[in-house]
Amino acid sequence: MAKKQKGSGHRTQVAKGTVAAAEQGGAKAGSRVSGLGEVKSFLYVGGRDCQVAHLRLIASKHGAELIHHDGGLREAVSRIDTVLPSVDCVFCPIDCISHDACLRVKTGCKKFGVAFVPLRNGSKSSLERALQTIKDRNDEQRNA
Repeated sequence: MAKKQKGSGHRTQVAKGTVAAAEQGGAKAGSRVSGLGEVKSFLYVGGRDCQVAHLRLIASKHGAELIHHDGGLREAVSRIDTVLPSVDCVFCPIDCISHDACLRVKTGCKKFGVAFVPLRNGSKSSLERALQTIKDRNDEQRNA
């Protein structure tokens, strides 16, 4: 029996009111980027622990503070709810996070009105592109 293969056009559906950071051909973000404003602090849920220091450097380069949650490996998933009200947005690499943590983040973002930015993977360049896209969109709006 043949196995079904995912087509190259496969996309992850993103809930209405969130920011979709697609990195194909450069980062492209959805409609909430314009309403996001300047990102001063954000929550990064999941990813690889060995990259957190590098991700903090990327965040500081963009003038933002990174708050990291490991997605439930060692930290309680309930801590996400206490951090969400104090951040501008949440970045979530969809390849390095538990389903429970991802669901908690998405529902928490809706509850607190925080932008949710799913990243294709947990790479440093993925976060860099998403932050640059937000910065570029905000610069375009200021100049328009």
